[in-house]
Amino acid sequence: MKLTTLVEITRIRQEVREPDVALETTHITSPEDAFLVARRFIQDDDREVFLVILLNTKNRVIAVHRAHVGSINSSIIHPREIFKSAILNNATSLIVSHQHPSGDPKPSHEDIEVTERLQEVGRIIGIQLLDHIVVGAGDDYVSLKAQGLL
Repeated sequence: MKLTTLVEITRIRQEVREPDVALETTHITSPEDAFLVARRFIQDDDREVFLVILLNTKNRVIAVHRAHVGSINSSIIHPREIFKSAILNNATSLIVSHQHPSGDPKPSHEDIEVTERLQEVGRIIGIQLLDHIVVGAGDDYVSLKAQGLL
């Protein structure tokens, strides 16, 4: 019997940037705190961007990940892309967010379904989904948790 060498190839790439002190000291205590973080990264984009805000045990931001860039009115995401970054960054919880380029933050039926699916996956793997923030124009946003949808 011939033995062969087993080689494991890892295709996951983490991009390390200079620490953003203001972001790393951000403590999420409310939907508004999460909105302020999300708005900083995605509010002005002209297409839907699905953002993942990763938190430690004290609800401090440890990383922000742009999980998917979609079209002008949709973004197709899969839980594996969302939770991959959480696992790689040792996050204990996360908040997801996306913006509506139309400026109207009212959640769609699809937004609610994605949230329910992510909540279920998080429950299974032990990384809690704390909220889903839909960013609109200006200071407009909707927290699915505050709406009782999470």
